[in-house]
Amino acid sequence: MSATIRWSKWQGLLVLAVGVALGWCGALWSQDAPKTKPMVFELRIYTTAPGRLPDLHRRFRQHTMKLFEKHGMRNVGYWVPVDKENTLIYIVAHESLDAAKRSWEAFRNDPVWKQVFKESRKNGAIVTRVERHFMQPTDYSPMQRVP
Repeated sequence: MSATIRWSKWQGLLVLAVGVALGWCGALWSQDAPKTKPMVFELRIYTTAPGRLPDLHRRFRQHTMKLFEKHGMRNVGYWVPVDKENTLIYIVAHESLDAAKRSWEAFRNDPVWKQVFKESRKNGAIVTRVERHFMQPTDYSPMQRVP
């Protein structure tokens, strides 16, 4: 079996797991959600250098999540796959695609983030690959907005 086929199956399971999690959360949240334009969700998959996943968890726990919120991103969920090492998967929500662009720009330029990023890399790069997808819920999705 080639690596491409294995990744494809793994990626399919990942999308299914995230979809189930979002659907479950969405069912709870949508009961009181106003009928407005749906949010834009951003799925990000980070692959770390070998042995550096604990460093990435520490950076998110202590700094990154707070900075996301500061810059208008809503933390939806964070996962690690049970069948793949050195990987963090997370979803943040934005009011729109333009809001996402503004939030990421502000985040990247935040002096606190710049210092945290620099300090966390003093023993070398933590993240070796980033994959990202912007998603918008379908009109029948239980999850339209994040409270």
